[in-house]
Amino acid sequence: MKKVYGSAAEALDGLLSDGMFIAAGGFGLCGIPELLIDAIRAAGTKDLTIASNNAGVDGFGLGVLLATRQVKKMISSYVGENAEFMRQYLSGELELEFNPQGTLAERMRAGGAGIPGFYTRTGVGTVIAEGKEHKDFDGQTYILERGIVADLSIVKAWKADPSGNLVFRKTARNFNAPAATCGRVCVAEVEEIVPLGSLDPDKIHVPGIYVHRLITGPHEKRIEQRTTRKREAV
Repeated sequence: MKKVYGSAAEALDGLLSDGMFIAAGGFGLCGIPELLIDAIRAAGTKDLTIASNNAGVDGFGLGVLLATRQVKKMISSYVGENAEFMRQYLSGELELEFNPQGTLAERMRAGGAGIPGFYTRTGVGTVIAEGKEHKDFDGQTYILERGIVADLSIVKAWKADPSGNLVFRKTARNFNAPAATCGRVCVAEVEEIVPLGSLDPDKIHVPGIYVHRLITGPHEKRIEQRTTRKREAV
């Protein structure tokens, strides 16, 4: 089965449709599938629901899909770096479902593991718990959260082999691994595709059984907030 494609557009061919649900990996601007996001923008796919820890920044990452008004709803944890996101949300143009970070990661992991829901104490007594089933265990109240199963997962990995086995690097692993597993189809962009058999099996983070298509290409490493201090006079 061919998994390696020549470009992001080729890898997404036949997979995109208006109104679809996409799970996107990344943490801030670290480990985001920027090539695949740009290809979705170019395809013009609209009315998207996207589950992602954050919504990128203005002009980069998922921010480019917000700028072109292709996103209908975000399921996210942190959205404070994107002025256009805030404008659309406050004006009622964009739906938002807030999730605690750990809850969002576990919703993705659960969906990928075939677990339809789980109970957690996180969010009890807050607006997060409104409308959700409550249940007591050992004297503590928990709320029911549903696992996420997306139409498509888009993720960014450090290395892969032609079978789709993925290795993430440091912080990029946080949401990419669970996001990769919860999509009915997973497309991964990687920095390097290495020969089959060259990855240590004990260091593979997502097995190739979850990954359907692969691309590689140049990536831009951005920093969300750069804070420096002036050099002291010598």
